[in-house]
Amino acid sequence: MKISIGNDHAGPSYKNVIVKFLKEAGHTVSNYGTDTPDSVDYPDFGHPVATDVEEGKADFGIVICGSGNGIAMTVNKHQGVRAALCWIKEIAILAREHNNANVIAIPARYTSEMQALEMVKAFITTEFEGGRHQRRVDKIACN
Repeated sequence: MKISIGNDHAGPSYKNVIVKFLKEAGHTVSNYGTDTPDSVDYPDFGHPVATDVEEGKADFGIVICGSGNGIAMTVNKHQGVRAALCWIKEIAILAREHNNANVIAIPARYTSEMQALEMVKAFITTEFEGGRHQRRVDKIACN
């Protein structure tokens, strides 16, 4: 599986834990995140992830910032991107099952690294249920 990841200054350690897991599991990872705690602008790291998902270069995206909100808002500006702000594993599962989310947004300041890793594991292994949920997902995009 191909996965793109991006983070601002709140998430370098989270990214490192997640990327290590993904690579060890055999996934290909495109890393657009910063590696330092020096202040940066999250859109600079979210847009490349969203573009990869939008263009089919990545199966999933992972974005990380302090609250998860700013970077989720950023990537959701891209057509075909459905980013879900998740703070527990169960939300990540529902985002996949019911919303066919293809990007997970993680709030680094409100989750632990282990919670973030568990959410990512659940997110990338959970299938979309389709059915009545497909009708709803079809209504998300403004075309």
